[in-house]
Amino acid sequence: MNANLKKLTFLVFIFCLNLSAFAQSKNVQLPANWFNLDLQENGYFGISTEKAYRELLKDKKPKQNIIVAVIDGGVDTEHPDLKQVLWTNKKEIPGNGIDDDGNGYIDDIHGWNFIGSKKGNLEFDNLELVRLLRIYRPKYQSTTNLTPLDSTQKEEFKLYKKMVGNFGKKYEDASNTFSVLIAINKVLDSVAKINKKEIPTLADIDQYKADDETEEQVKTIIRKGAKEDGSFEKFYKNIKEGYKQYDAMLKYNLNPKYDMRAELVGDDYSNSYQKDYGNNDVKGPDAFHGTHVSGIIGADRTNSLGILGVANNVRIMAIRVVPTGDERDKDVANGIRYAVDNGARVINMSFGKSYKWDKKAVDSAVKYAEQKGVLLVHAAGNDNQNNDLEENYPNKFFDSKEADAYKTAHKKPSKPDFTPPVAMPQNNGMGMRPPYDRSALVKPIPIDTVKFNLPHASNWIEVGASAYKDDDNLKADFSNYGKYTVDVFAPGFMIKSTVPGNKYEEADGTSMASPVVAGLAALILSYYPDLKPAQVRELIMKSVSKVAHKIKYKNEKGENVRVLFNEICVSGGIVNAYNALKLAENYK
Repeated sequence: MNANLKKLTFLVFIFCLNLSAFAQSKNVQLPANWFNLDLQENGYFGISTEKAYRELLKDKKPKQNIIVAVIDGGVDTEHPDLKQVLWTNKKEIPGNGIDDDGNGYIDDIHGWNFIGSKKGNLEFDNLELVRLLRIYRPKYQSTTNLTPLDSTQKEEFKLYKKMVGNFGKKYEDASNTFSVLIAINKVLDSVAKINKKEIPTLADIDQYKADDETEEQVKTIIRKGAKEDGSFEKFYKNIKEGYKQYDAMLKYNLNPKYDMRAELVGDDYSNSYQKDYGNNDVKGPDAFHGTHVSGIIGADRTNSLGILGVANNVRIMAIRVVPTGDERDKDVANGIRYAVDNGARVINMSFGKSYKWDKKAVDSAVKYAEQKGVLLVHAAGNDNQNNDLEENYPNKFFDSKEADAYKTAHKKPSKPDFTPPVAMPQNNGMGMRPPYDRSALVKPIPIDTVKFNLPHASNWIEVGASAYKDDDNLKADFSNYGKYTVDVFAPGFMIKSTVPGNKYEEADGTSMASPVVAGLAALILSYYPDLKPAQVRELIMKSVSKVAHKIKYKNEKGENVRVLFNEICVSGGIVNAYNALKLAENYK
């Protein structure tokens, strides 16, 4: 076996292992509306929305239409389950090319797109990591720890070294995963061609005679994946989508040479507070994610189509700022301000990234929303990371004098580029290795909870994703978590919702859990419109369904652990519409 084949065989093995991570089975037929169901009545750990409508709201009329802004990658405004629940700017005359309401945006009928222009739409962008490396690499690629630097340069150099390492790992992981996806696609396409079918069957895969050991292992992955995903058809679709995503990651997201912002958006990117750019195409080139999110929040409950959104008296405002890649802070800030200025009471933000560039612009917009009484609901992320320890942006914590002082007081000393090895005793001749230097062992640093009390927004809810069954795999295996940074969990696994082309599909992610909470917030506000964002947040957090048993997951060290649910989020539970509305009845 040659070296390349050995490497690919190893990667196939690792890929196969990853399929068996802690997760509830997808080999199950769930009700399309399971996230709205009740654990006791229906056996699914939903948020009891239907029970709330039936028992608490049947004789009540909503007092207000609640506008929920979906800041995302685009929304299909023609979907039949969304058309009746879209926000429409009644002050704007469609298609006349005039800014009738004087808000700075021409023909913004259902929202605005901040990543486009008259020349078209930006579909792809880099990760923020790559954009930052593009800035810092010319300054620090030849720098060492012995180079004289001032305090600012030292901080930038420290960040640069961290980013170089992260980029290398991300690129290697993406390349390795793409290699496996290429191998799987090759087998799938070969089998389809042999059998003269557009899409082969699992039986066709079984009958296929593999050319080598690698293809035999690929067949194993396909069998295992089909079982994990619930069907061969779902696995096939996921592989094709995965191929598309990793192809884009290598071509655009992780490619330092790719940058179409200036050509396709044409704004003054250096001006954080410029807002007069973009176009009114709120769908954009890929509206899958935003359309799915929108359906969870408020898919029409009065028709017999597809699914039921959480909220029954909601209007969806579409704001496009998220490309395939990382969103930019300037666009996020403008998206928040647009939503606030045009009447949104709730903003859903199902996006995030590991690095920041212009956080002060985002902080300013978050404070603006806070002052104007708008609630922000944000997805915690899908890296199974502890957000108490790892950065995740945007977040509710402001860049402030207090934060700077804390950072300075807790600054870690820089490590030298090279540390001479400590001389150790030689082998004693009895076949025993020399004793190791115990001073080299570093104990994990306990989390300093003081930093979580630094200045932060009161109108922010951070959401992790849960699964359908009340067992020790209740935490979705991909979901980020944090005892101090993730407020609540909500259903985000195998969630069926609206997608472009008048269709409905399942998707996983904290991106799906966040709109469950945004929908719940809108539902509460539609019946109790005088509540402030901090009060809605408190109602949602106090009314969670507490999880009394332990759950299992892999922690930041890769260890398999079992902990109580209140060790992975502030509230210790899953949001519950029935409990929240019951509590709201007598809330003061």
